Amino acid sequence: MTSTLAPVMGLPEPGTYADPQRNGLAAKDLLDGLIEHLFYSLGRRVQEADRHDLYMALSYAVRDRLMTRYLAGLDAILASPTRVVAYLSAEFLIGPQLGNNLLMLGIQEEAAEALRLFGINDIEEILDVEEEPGLGNGGLGRLAACFLESLASLEIPATGYGIRYEFGIFDQLIRDGWQVEITDKWLKGGWPWEIVQPEKACVVGFGGHTESYRDDHGTYRVRWVPGEQAIGIPHDVPVLGYRVNTCDRLRLWRAEACESFDFQTFNSGDFYGAVERKVGSETLSKVLYPNDGTDAGRRLRLMQQHFFVSCSLQDMVRSLEARGLPIQEFPQHWAVQLNDTHPSIAVAELMRLLLDDKHLEWDAAWAITTACLSYTNHTLLPEALETWGLDLFGSLLPRHLELIFEINHRFLQQVRLRHPGNDAVLRRLSIIDEAGDKAVRMAHLATVGSHHVNGVAALHSALVKQDLFPEFAALWPEKFTNVTNGVTPRRWLALANPALHALLCDSIGADWLAQPQSLRRLEEFQRDGAFLERWAQCKRTAKQRLAGYIHRQQALSVDPESLFDVQVKRIHEYKRQHLNALQVIAQYLRIKNGRADGLAPRTVIFGGKAAPGYAMAKLIIRFINGIADVVNADPDMDGRLRVIFLADYNVKLGERVYPAADLSEQISTAGLEASGTGNMKFMMNGALTIGTLDGANVEIREQVGADNFFLFGRTTEEIGQLRGHYRPWEWLGGDPLLAEVFELIDRGHFSQGDSDRFRPLTDQLRGGDPFFVLADFSDYLRAQDAINATWADRNRWNLMALLNTARSGFFSSDRAIGEYAERIWDVTPSPVAMTGSPLTT
Repeated sequence: MTSTLAPVMGLPEPGTYADPQRNGLAAKDLLDGLIEHLFYSLGRRVQEADRHDLYMALSYAVRDRLMTRYLAGLDAILASPTRVVAYLSAEFLIGPQLGNNLLMLGIQEEAAEALRLFGINDIEEILDVEEEPGLGNGGLGRLAACFLESLASLEIPATGYGIRYEFGIFDQLIRDGWQVEITDKWLKGGWPWEIVQPEKACVVGFGGHTESYRDDHGTYRVRWVPGEQAIGIPHDVPVLGYRVNTCDRLRLWRAEACESFDFQTFNSGDFYGAVERKVGSETLSKVLYPNDGTDAGRRLRLMQQHFFVSCSLQDMVRSLEARGLPIQEFPQHWAVQLNDTHPSIAVAELMRLLLDDKHLEWDAAWAITTACLSYTNHTLLPEALETWGLDLFGSLLPRHLELIFEINHRFLQQVRLRHPGNDAVLRRLSIIDEAGDKAVRMAHLATVGSHHVNGVAALHSALVKQDLFPEFAALWPEKFTNVTNGVTPRRWLALANPALHALLCDSIGADWLAQPQSLRRLEEFQRDGAFLERWAQCKRTAKQRLAGYIHRQQALSVDPESLFDVQVKRIHEYKRQHLNALQVIAQYLRIKNGRADGLAPRTVIFGGKAAPGYAMAKLIIRFINGIADVVNADPDMDGRLRVIFLADYNVKLGERVYPAADLSEQISTAGLEASGTGNMKFMMNGALTIGTLDGANVEIREQVGADNFFLFGRTTEEIGQLRGHYRPWEWLGGDPLLAEVFELIDRGHFSQGDSDRFRPLTDQLRGGDPFFVLADFSDYLRAQDAINATWADRNRWNLMALLNTARSGFFSSDRAIGEYAERIWDVTPSPVAMTGSPLTT
């Protein structure tokens, strides 16, 4: 319905949004908006406002500017329908929003000026108030966030779909060296960036049974009668692009009960029973990645995945209906990307909506499904390729299991034509794993139901075709492709590293923010001594900032002039934080034994969370902290070695760490890391990499040059040759320094005399060493010695650091999104024009 109120009331017409009270970008405009929200949104007088009040009011004022662009974008889509990207992901690690949105709008200085009138002389005082949104955990969620920002910056209409987790994953404390998980109450102070849309709620079913019937035309149909239902309430978060009017959205679903309060039960005296349904339904959006070590945890995970996928697909279908578009045109209006296997239930759910709700025939429904879905694989690890037992799956999603059986039956008919009589191929390709306890293979379902399957680094994509899905790749070679991951330089360089940001803009201009490949122009300065000194000062500033944070948090002093050697990422055995820890002990022994000549003074920094049920990862954290306790208390280590474990590593902390790092540890077992994105953030900020030929390390080395990368370790092929006859105890016996390291651990030197504390770790390394830590140890030490020698020549080090940043443009998420848009989604930019906007395109 078209409103007639705008001309009568003098309001701006759709597409203009020129109201200066809500759209102006000058300091005076922001000040007016800030004061207005203090009064009318928060109920605060200016003289009573504390830092949290100022953060909330400024955020609301900035959100006003985002919403004018967001609404203009909706008008543009209505006026000229275009294909929209729907990015489905179980997590979006979006990080703090205020500073990022100020950068996107180009009003950092204006905001700082407005705050000075409140006695705030450093805007960081207000930015630090913001809680980290608990919507993601690691690289998967951060990648999704970078992609949404790049989609908007490239002016491609998009919606990210996920879950609004009330408590995130967990906050990490370190007590007595052990990880302790506590509730992440990130919403406790309010979150000004979301807009609740209760009128757009969706109903999602679980359990129950199916019924067959004949419709009015005599056609066989099936209906699902769920045993229980939950309501999904959308919360929209605007996602603005850099210096453009395109403002996409992140739509997050919060679960509610259909009937939250049973009045009769309450009156009977059963007060807890009266809200039982409410508690049960709302559990769906309480916590990211509930522990799947129990049946209840696995059940909740599957329910979460179906919940947000169903809500999202219903939302897309509803958008067509609202515009009067036929369901057959779904692929012309939506390109749906499945970020890993978590949302792969979308294949069955979209088929259910098309068959049961829209009454399409099978072939038409399947054509629509496969035309709009595409799938990104993020791992080669078997445990990460989700499977769901048939009993669990059938009890929660009976109709979906029927559809998967039918999809599998029709698919295997095609396979039989290609491989007649080859039951082994049928077993490997079947969506249903028939071995042992039968299960649904979600990666197989996503592969069969998608028009493209991509890996996230050149090596990873090759291994997906060669090792993970060779039969699928032979069946559909055109379906498989590679899109190497990328990260946004706006947050991870410009926002996180303001000193380097200023230097780059002074030297090569500010257009690198929108065109990251132009960072190559930095190579013109590689022989400019004055420039390299300014470069070194930027790094020094970042290191001093991180050193101050460490001192405040841990009461430990670290030397900013030492080499900051950093490994921050999710704790997992294949990422080999324990390999790094072993080499720290080796360096400790060298110093203690008087063999420290040539060793660079180092501050070795670890950070990352272990999954609550992952005992070995939690033991590795305790191992690192045990080493830190000994090293940091030893006077012989003063000025030579410090070990730090940063608790509760997240985006906010990452913005301090990446700019400060001199050395980036990317030391996973070759062939196991899909890509990595931390390696790219370090590279952008001028850190040098020590790494294996794994994931995107391969392409980083190609881009920066072999002379500017510290390579070590066995290749994927060499690891493959070792498997089956690897005897780690022989490697231990053949390396005297490594044997001395183990002897020290076994004596309880890093565990207060408790010789058994780390025995599960050392026994595993001696007995099986599944991630080839001992096989790579000596070569790792050789590479570390090369790093020591290079650090001694600081001019050479600074030049290598400069080249890392200069050649990092390839790893921008803008490049990655451009490849998705062209090769997978078939979408093009749709600039949003806004009359009266300073950013009008």
